[in-house]
Amino acid sequence: MNARRTIASTRYRAKAFSLLELLVALAVFAALAAAAYGGLAEIARVRGAIAERQDRLAALVRAVSTFERDLRQAVSRPVRGGARGAIVPALAGAADRIELTRLGFANPRAEPRSHLERVVYAFDVNVLQRGRYAVLDRAPDSAPVIVPVLRNVTALRLRYLGADNAWRDRWPPSGGDDDTRALELPRAVEFRIMTADAGELRRVVELPSMFQLEAVEIRDRPPSGGSRATGASP
Repeated sequence: MNARRTIASTRYRAKAFSLLELLVALAVFAALAAAAYGGLAEIARVRGAIAERQDRLAALVRAVSTFERDLRQAVSRPVRGGARGAIVPALAGAADRIELTRLGFANPRAEPRSHLERVVYAFDVNVLQRGRYAVLDRAPDSAPVIVPVLRNVTALRLRYLGADNAWRDRWPPSGGDDDTRALELPRAVEFRIMTADAGELRRVVELPSMFQLEAVEIRDRPPSGGSRATGASP
């Protein structure tokens, strides 16, 4: 009987784990869990960084595309809105700011307004901004509705190519008849957007010919009888 008990006890001890073995198993499991968690955390970090870069790239593409679209839709239509109702040129540009009249002002509700729109681009406190006026011919103190187009911008530079193939930092060029200067569009506009993370974005956009848009400009010009075009401010 005693021999049987001794054999059974020996078999039981052979199948059980000692405290040292349990501690070793727990240490191995903890090391594997820590390694797995570190790997998952790194994967999550990389995925977050990729998503952030994708969002930034999408914002860059959207900003450049919007700027290009507005320039390509420029029309030779001056507006009233300067001091004492003076005429503002169809495209008025400086080295860091541009204002122009563009086609393509969607009107899905068929409202009684012009299909042209006055927009402005400017740089302010690390943000490229786009503004739009509610009407074409506006009061001198009217302000555009500003929307940020691209953030983390360090500078905006603009140049304008004239009919003489000379680049200028301002538009319209000096000299000549005021009415002609107000109607004249540059042949092309170069814009450079400097960003802190993506470097410099440069585009040269050819503008539409004035001859192709004469009919549009005449159609939206305020009548000589004193009334204004649809969409103009009273």
